[in-house]
Amino acid sequence: MCGLPPGRPFLCVVVRHPCKLFIEFFIMKLTLAIQKSGRLHDDSMRLLKECGIDITNGVNKLKAEAGNFPLELYFLRDDDIPQYVEDNVADIGFVGENVVLEKKKQVIPCEPLGFGKCRLSLAIKKGDSFTGVADLEGKRIATSYPVILGDYLKSQGVSADIHEISGSVEIAPGIGLADAICDLVSSGSTLFMNGLREATTILQSQAVLIKNAGLPAEKEALLERLLFRIRSVKKARNHKYILLNAPNDRLDTILSLLPGMKSPTVLPLAEPGWSSVHSVLNENDFWNIIEQLRDAGAQGILVVPIEKMIV
Repeated sequence: MCGLPPGRPFLCVVVRHPCKLFIEFFIMKLTLAIQKSGRLHDDSMRLLKECGIDITNGVNKLKAEAGNFPLELYFLRDDDIPQYVEDNVADIGFVGENVVLEKKKQVIPCEPLGFGKCRLSLAIKKGDSFTGVADLEGKRIATSYPVILGDYLKSQGVSADIHEISGSVEIAPGIGLADAICDLVSSGSTLFMNGLREATTILQSQAVLIKNAGLPAEKEALLERLLFRIRSVKKARNHKYILLNAPNDRLDTILSLLPGMKSPTVLPLAEPGWSSVHSVLNENDFWNIIEQLRDAGAQGILVVPIEKMIV
């Protein structure tokens, strides 16, 4: 008996020695690169925790291992993650879609992760007019995303002078370096404080899972296990479990409003003429359907968050 956990992929290595023959077993693991610090780090760690993956990381460590899943983490600068995945230093990575498109490395996006949402937008001085992208013809545009911006302007038939700068893009018009900027925007408050206004959005971005293009079959199987957990967590976030009491004479109307995962569950109540109805609602449709249920005669509506959702 070798003491390996059942069902865990492993690599057997035979080491020859002049006096002895050693056989060593290495458990196959996925290596995942995530942002070392910043806005995506906390969300990445939270997602892994929601997937039931226990990560213990010491202070300022560059690597960590999961205690209950064949996964090893590398903590890197987000701009470097696509390169590490392309070079097979890491098998997979969590990184912003904007970084993937800017770096243009040979990696495969597998799954949007639902966090780190932002937009890449063109912004101009508050007093400048803007009727369309053609207004930027011949103008100077400062950005940290010259590849994405260049591709966008080319697709629009616009020629502009792109100035690549690594930080504080929003101050460029104020110091005379550029006429406009292209930068990530969330609330727009930074633009406002620097006398700028958002003109148009050129990219909607969020964190995505990327993988190495030549991932071996054994690691593809591990990745599918991880994706199964991630998708279950994401689906649960977008749905609510509801319970309600319905008069039997209105039951058909109420059931017609409830999609459920397959169909609503209906159970008789102790009180004659009433039933308990259980179902699952999509977050996007939630309030609209709840109002219709109330108007149709539903009572005692309870809403319960879903931790995981397996379909």
